[in-house]
Amino acid sequence: MPDLGVRASVCARGGRKDLTMPGAIMFEFPDLFFTGLFLTVQLSVLGSIGALAAGTLIALFRISPIPPLRWVGVAYVEFFRNTPLLVQLFFLFLGLGALGFRFWTTDTFESIFRAGAAGMALYHGAYVAEVIRGGLLGVDKGQIEAARSLGLSYVQTLRYVQLPQTFRATIPPLGNIGIALIKNTSLASTIGVAELLQAAEIVESRTFRTEEAFGAVVLLYLVLTIPASLGVNWLERRLLVAR
Repeated sequence: MPDLGVRASVCARGGRKDLTMPGAIMFEFPDLFFTGLFLTVQLSVLGSIGALAAGTLIALFRISPIPPLRWVGVAYVEFFRNTPLLVQLFFLFLGLGALGFRFWTTDTFESIFRAGAAGMALYHGAYVAEVIRGGLLGVDKGQIEAARSLGLSYVQTLRYVQLPQTFRATIPPLGNIGIALIKNTSLASTIGVAELLQAAEIVESRTFRTEEAFGAVVLLYLVLTIPASLGVNWLERRLLVAR
């Protein structure tokens, strides 16, 4: 006699016991999954650009001959590197929102998205800063002295001698930070950004097809991270040949 408990469980989940192609559920809910994918890509791109800009600036502060700038750089890195990204996201959206700061928009969903992008940039910028600082300090001092002897100023030495070599040498660790940022965008769902993880949660709540919903998200994240990893490897090889 069939187990009535198993049959009831199957019925409660829509009676689906057949095997389906991995990721097929994303084509049943394309508006959720592909909109979530688009928002994840946006968060990743904006967060990466912001992290590179902020990290480079803070790295320059860290090696600056001006003490107050060094103190600002140290404070930034220690704060953002030693507090959880999730807490920072809640502070950016809820904390600043309570103070009346809405990221220059009156639209709630746009404010949520901007808070998520800012959180990604600020948090990962601290790690980028340490990588860039290490690269700057790794430039041979003889080259810096040669640049100074040729009459280049401090800023010109950074622009033409130190920074080009730094970015070339730090491509692998910067690429790793970028890939980590792509995966960390999933935390933006906690403040309401409708990215991939939130899309999977919505589909799972509607269909109770947990394995399929989150399995589809795994595949979509791999679609983003594997090409990113291959691109970093290609760029590293290309610049190594160009040396």
